Amino acid sequence: MKALVVGVANDQSIAWGCAKAFRDAGAEVALTYLNDRARPHVAPLAEALQAPIFLPLDVVDDSQVEALFQAVERQWGRLDILLHSIAFCPKADLHGRVVDCSREGFAQAMDISVHSYMRLVRRAEPLMASGGTCMTVTFYGSTRVIDRYNVMGPVKAALEAATREMACELGPQGIRVHALSPGPLKTRAASGIADFDELLRSAAERAPTHQLATIEDVGAYAAFLASPAARNVTGTIPMIDGGYHITG
Repeated sequence: MKALVVGVANDQSIAWGCAKAFRDAGAEVALTYLNDRARPHVAPLAEALQAPIFLPLDVVDDSQVEALFQAVERQWGRLDILLHSIAFCPKADLHGRVVDCSREGFAQAMDISVHSYMRLVRRAEPLMASGGTCMTVTFYGSTRVIDRYNVMGPVKAALEAATREMACELGPQGIRVHALSPGPLKTRAASGIADFDELLRSAAERAPTHQLATIEDVGAYAAFLASPAARNVTGTIPMIDGGYHITG
């Protein structure tokens, strides 16, 4: 298997948990990093996976997207797995009321968090001639009002809707599309949410297992969805959260 993992920021990233699981399942794994500031945090991880492709990727830069997929095509000639784990919203809009979100902030959040997944899937499609699996990362706040999650709720709802549409469109080609939904996790991206430590504590108390999900839990589920065992499963939003979603 050949896997492209986008969105690793450090060794606490959900994307890193998935990348490790794909590698443990026998896949070759390509990694990207956002910019020069992020590279030192991701480079040792790429080395640990013996990644044959390790390139910069800011998803708003079309030239970087094109360079990445050209490298995948040259190196492998195909792609079996795409994992997208990217989300962003300007801090002022993230911490404010949804009704007060700026037009520019909302557009940026939707572009980076949602449309970038669509762009990457579109670019991966011709490399998945024999089928494949595309996955992104969402959150329970897409369907429930979660305190302090704010505008990312509508953004994640759009991400899940796009996942369903793409699963329907690409299913005849054997390409499966999913959105993984872990409960609250202590990641660098989540640290931007106000009072996130309190959300973590509350989630652990409420979850039936009384445990937060780990990046290893998410990776294990992602590896299953990418395996032949899940060849007839698509369009899912699996909750990997110790049952947290059923208690609120």
